Amino acid sequence: MQSRAPLFTPVLMVGCIIIMVSFAVRASFGVFQIPIAEEFAWARSEFSLAIAIQNLAWGIGQPIFGALAEKIGDRKAIIIGAVVYAVGLLLSANSATPIEHQTYAWLVGFGIAGTGFGVILAVVGRAASDENRSMSLAIATAAGSAGQVFGAPVAEWMLSFMSWQMTFVSFAGVILAMLLTLPMMRAPAMASRAELEESMGQILGKAFRDPSYTLIFLGFFSCGYQLAFITAHFPAFVTEMCGPILAGGVLHNIGITTTSALGAVAISLIGLANIAGTLLAGWAGKRYSKKYLLAGIYVGRTVIAAAFIMFPITPVTVILFSVGMGALWLATVPLTSGLVAHIYGLRYMGTLYGIVFFSHQLGSFLGVWLGGRMYDIYGSYTGVWWIGVAVGAFSAIVHLPIREKRLEGLVTA
Repeated sequence: MQSRAPLFTPVLMVGCIIIMVSFAVRASFGVFQIPIAEEFAWARSEFSLAIAIQNLAWGIGQPIFGALAEKIGDRKAIIIGAVVYAVGLLLSANSATPIEHQTYAWLVGFGIAGTGFGVILAVVGRAASDENRSMSLAIATAAGSAGQVFGAPVAEWMLSFMSWQMTFVSFAGVILAMLLTLPMMRAPAMASRAELEESMGQILGKAFRDPSYTLIFLGFFSCGYQLAFITAHFPAFVTEMCGPILAGGVLHNIGITTTSALGAVAISLIGLANIAGTLLAGWAGKRYSKKYLLAGIYVGRTVIAAAFIMFPITPVTVILFSVGMGALWLATVPLTSGLVAHIYGLRYMGTLYGIVFFSHQLGSFLGVWLGGRMYDIYGSYTGVWWIGVAVGAFSAIVHLPIREKRLEGLVTA
């Protein structure tokens, strides 16, 4: 009897470690909004723009690192990404003006691209068997949520006894340390002979002419808008807008006594809930239509965000929102990347998914920057929330016409 291919491989485990560390650091930047703004007396939009640029650089860098990994190898691309990431953090730690933070954010963003979903999911997808691919992509994505679980609270804890500058330096050391796991990452090409015979230009040309690829690109925009806005601004939003945490209550008794601490914990709760949500999405993606699952996820996000902003902000609603939104947080990633792999093949998955992910990061840039800008103008995040509700509904609609079949004209083995 032929044995089944194992789900947990060295490639998957190393990929999870790299994504987890990379995203733990990335998810913590919202915690630094208030400390940095207060130290330099900046408007909220100044550091928000740095985070927005970081997301834009991540989007621009994703297809670049995807193509780089396909040319020089996955591990070399990851090393380059980690070094750039660490250098960006170190330079940011020594920055004292908005333009410096905004400039070095480009390095941090490119570093995230080299250690994030585009490169890692491509190598995990190639290393996984057909039967395990959907779940492998979900597990690697869930690792990003695991990083989010502890990234923001650890940053909040570190800020209690060290400066934000030293916290950035410490994070740079952790990013470099994760490279010690790379020798275990050895993935086969996992592409058919026919796929290897097609050039990147041929595949890209066919994808760009396919309406479904355009719809996937457009649909991923709202995901980036919603996630980046919440990651960057939710800790500050909760700190300033949430009702008080009452003495003697459950939160107070477990040590969450301030809305600032609740803001950091909220990001952690989103990540924790998303571990289950992403794994469920991976399981469902193997059995049901990915485009309908994606449409359902965007509908769910739209309803949850609209309900949250319509009611008074209290510790209870913050927790309920965090758990609900968290369950749908990165569930789009294994489904979107799996859809790209299913329709266009594995050979250039990193590049094709990277281009789609650029749309995600355009949304991220707009969500983070607009959040800071509108806060400075109106003193409120309400308008930004409602824009997020609208683009979420848009994404739910545009996924419906996607043709979820292997693209005609692509060669097959």
